[in-house]
Amino acid sequence: MSAVAPVVAPLPTVAAGREARPRRAAATAGRWAARGLSLAACLLLWHWASTTHLNLGVITFANLPPPVEVAQAGWDLLQSPKLLHHLGYSLWRIAAGFAAAALLGIGLGLLIGRFRWAQSTLLPPLEVLRPIPAVAWIPLAILMFPSSEVSMIFITFTGALFPILLNTVHGVEAVDPRLIASARSLGTRGWQVFSQVVLPAAAPSIATGLAIGMGTCWFCLVSAEMISGQFGIGYYTWESYTLQNYAGIIVGMLWIGLFGMGSSALIRLVAQALMPWYAANRRSA
Repeated sequence: MSAVAPVVAPLPTVAAGREARPRRAAATAGRWAARGLSLAACLLLWHWASTTHLNLGVITFANLPPPVEVAQAGWDLLQSPKLLHHLGYSLWRIAAGFAAAALLGIGLGLLIGRFRWAQSTLLPPLEVLRPIPAVAWIPLAILMFPSSEVSMIFITFTGALFPILLNTVHGVEAVDPRLIASARSLGTRGWQVFSQVVLPAAAPSIATGLAIGMGTCWFCLVSAEMISGQFGIGYYTWESYTLQNYAGIIVGMLWIGLFGMGSSALIRLVAQALMPWYAANRRSA
């Protein structure tokens, strides 16, 4: 009997890769075009509602400034030296509160997710505090901290802590026990189990918690600055309302949205760079 040669699937050629590049470029261009059209449609709807003073009974757009007026207010703020002060104070408060929340949230999450004694002793008081909105901490923070600056940092810390903590706990609990058993069979012990097995496996969940925590950081910071701040994007937004500068309110909101979106995107980019194995699995899925 003559042996039958096995059928081997042909390897992708360089030409096939070159043919795929235009398709990927076209798909990327299509996604960006859809996003641009979506933003343009929102701007047109906003312009129509504000210029026609649309009144739907439940909601009215009579006092809403049109996009042109908001653009002029934004341009005036860009030329003002106050912008750097507002951005500087807000970014400093976000960085300090988020860094403290990341360190404590990841540390506690690793302990609670890995050890039963930590889950029994640390998780119950944290679960009691978790449903309390960060805004409710503002009066107590003013009483606890003599400096209003520290109290605002504490509010941002509180807002970011629990998303980071819970995602870290869930990420550690979802680690496949077979990975830990295999590592131990190969001689991995103690802290090496954390650093070489648990932490890399839980890293995607931790990155998700960091991105969510950054968003809640901005939400809580704006609330704190509206009450006890003297500089900051939240303070500028509230000051615009008290001065009846309605276009300035929307300018402040847009700055908050842009910086919140940008900081969360930055976290995702850093996470993808630190987790090349996870990014490769997502592309192949």
